[in-house]
Amino acid sequence: MKIEHVALYARDLDAMLRFYVERLGARPGPRYENRERGFSSYFVSFASGCRLELMSLASLIESPASVGGDARLGYAHLALSLGSEDAVDRLTEELRAAGITVLSGPRRTGDGYYESAVLDPEGNVIELTA
Repeated sequence: MKIEHVALYARDLDAMLRFYVERLGARPGPRYENRERGFSSYFVSFASGCRLELMSLASLIESPASVGGDARLGYAHLALSLGSEDAVDRLTEELRAAGITVLSGPRRTGDGYYESAVLDPEGNVIELTA
């Protein structure tokens, strides 16, 4: 069994698409729209084959679980493996220079990961790991 994709709702779908494509190197798929439901989405794919579905819904309800920062039930973070500590260092600094919020790192964690944590445009925590 493998995870086929992870889906994230977004208030600003275009900003999310730009972040994952321009900043994290994902390849975008075509936009899907269901005008009757007010739903739009993109699948973005990473070189490893991992996919992320970025979704927007006109009737999207804000909740504490959709705000980054504090610990909460449910989604905690998305970890992307970059393959090396140098790659984590480089991308973290590129993102910081571009004004992306860096929450932590790069650092070695107690469980042995080399990582940094950043926020995507919707406040979702993204771990960049070696």
